[in-house]
Amino acid sequence: MSSSKRSTIIVEQLRKQQMLESLSRGKRLDGRNFESYRNFEIEVGIIDKANGSAKVKLGNTEVLAGVKVETGEPFEGLENKGALIMSAEVLPTASSHVEPGPPDEEAIELSRVVDRGVRESKMLDLDKLALIPGKIVYTIFVDCSIINSDGNLLDATSYAVVAALLTCNLPIFEVQNDKVVDTGNIMPPPITTIPISVTAVKIGDSVLLDPTMEEEACMDARLTITSESDGNLVAAQKGYTGPFTINQILRSVEIARIKGEEIRSTIKGLNETG
Repeated sequence: MSSSKRSTIIVEQLRKQQMLESLSRGKRLDGRNFESYRNFEIEVGIIDKANGSAKVKLGNTEVLAGVKVETGEPFEGLENKGALIMSAEVLPTASSHVEPGPPDEEAIELSRVVDRGVRESKMLDLDKLALIPGKIVYTIFVDCSIINSDGNLLDATSYAVVAALLTCNLPIFEVQNDKVVDTGNIMPPPITTIPISVTAVKIGDSVLLDPTMEEEACMDARLTITSESDGNLVAAQKGYTGPFTINQILRSVEIARIKGEEIRSTIKGLNETG
């Protein structure tokens, strides 16, 4: 083992010990309490050529989501529904730990977890997005770019996606002589609910919300819970091998509903004032 690598491991071990000591006193290294989120900022409509877009800053984590609407063939088995396709990319400039190339396992997990929260909540009424059932449907692409990575990409990306979809405009297509024609007019998307994810991580015996990258480097387990506007849970994803106790899971569910409603009010306000 090289001396530089050995030094890095020693530094990481000392930092985790420092974190555990701080958590034992009820404080995180950045001064927040266990159930606090970092400063949350959101902007919408920032990509002119997109049908919808949003940028989220959660602490130093920054995510951009763009929506593009086209027409295409429906998915097999979903012939009477519009199609929703989501992707996420962590840009090489987002972190010193990211290397150029195809999406790694973490980027793939990111897009799948965010997609599941939106899809399972039925945020978009895809039944209303079929032009010719079985042949031509609306196809909605949501592309996410991680601009800066400093922890909790799952929540930051989810909020950007939800805000971009909520405030997007769909082009009104018509079928004329068996051809799809863009009328030049627009309509709001068929929104049914606003899903919000809340992510908790376990470090030692402590459970924290909205982890920083440093906290994620020390976590034993992660739990992301998504609720919809009525407070019902629609999705959950556990990461890493460490266990949560029953009481910790129940508290995470409770706080997911509380924090979810707070963040939902902010995102909902973007659409009401836009």
